[in-house]
Amino acid sequence: MTVVAEMHEAHGATFFERGDRRFVRDYGRPERTHRAVRNGVGVVEMGYGVVVVEGDDRVEFVDDTVSNQVPDADGAGVYALLLTPQGRIETDLYVYNAGERLLCFTPPDRAEPLAEEWAGNVFIRDVAVRAASTEFAVFGVHGPNSTEKVASVLNGAGSPEPELTFVRGSMGGEGVTVVAGDGLTGEEGYEVVCTADAAHRVFETLLSFGMNAVPFGYRTWRTLTTEAGTPLFHTELDGRIPNVVGLRNALDFAKGCYVGQEVVSKVENRGQPSQRLVGLQLGPEGTDPLPDPGTPVTTGGDSIGEVTRAVESPSLEAPIALALVDFDAGSASVSIDGDDGAVDATRTPLPFVDGGAVSERRPTYPEP
Repeated sequence: MTVVAEMHEAHGATFFERGDRRFVRDYGRPERTHRAVRNGVGVVEMGYGVVVVEGDDRVEFVDDTVSNQVPDADGAGVYALLLTPQGRIETDLYVYNAGERLLCFTPPDRAEPLAEEWAGNVFIRDVAVRAASTEFAVFGVHGPNSTEKVASVLNGAGSPEPELTFVRGSMGGEGVTVVAGDGLTGEEGYEVVCTADAAHRVFETLLSFGMNAVPFGYRTWRTLTTEAGTPLFHTELDGRIPNVVGLRNALDFAKGCYVGQEVVSKVENRGQPSQRLVGLQLGPEGTDPLPDPGTPVTTGGDSIGEVTRAVESPSLEAPIALALVDFDAGSASVSIDGDDGAVDATRTPLPFVDGGAVSERRPTYPEP
């Protein structure tokens, strides 16, 4: 559940549900809100699940399971993956070293299963694991003016840098942790973490004090991240091999053994995966409704892949999509074969829109 539902409602929010969690869809006029964030600054309540790992062996324990090197210094974080033995993504997560504990931010429906899995694998190590999603609130601050926004309301610290490092301070008299973002919207960004009982005051401060900011929901998050070429867990990542979606920032190829590493290494050593994540600009004719995830992508009548996500881009005023296609599919012009007939599409370099930052998740692949 959102931590500050009544505040969202006061701003005219509509909601959607995923599992037993409730999230803001939008506040009305999402295209206008999108442009306000792209040109200024906006605030979104992030729906993370949270897993807390404590004990003397906490860093070593988590490091042994995930695909990237867990930092051993307080104030640092890393983006990583938990893989199946077949090398497929079970969840993505951010791991932050908060001194006496690690905080792991996951997709909302992955925290409970992850906490149960890890708690069952502790054995003789000095590690305690628990799900703690209801104890925290996380607000994303995004846009080209996000640094100025954070600086105008953060007391006791300066804005953190580089990405995924954090500082502690206060906002509106409440203690907060501010994390430097990794550019997922294609703009500068931060995440503000506080306890659930401080969330009302922190959200109010972010919206109304210092530099003004517009509230936005997950519909705008979806269009911003699509324009930035950022793969997301539920649309591009879940169940796929990280090399295929070009998620190299989540992989440490020099790291010791972890579950799924053998498959990742084999794909890497092969030089190229079987598929790659690409951008497509659609139509504009015949794109209502937008193609659903899984809609085939073809060239010359032959299937070469499928759509993972499609949106109307407010910045481009045109429909765009992300798609997984055969790695060596060279044609720039393809078709998307929906139920209402084929829609012409053109392969487009990512990101679709150049902003003030580059998404650290933007797909990248080794040179052949």
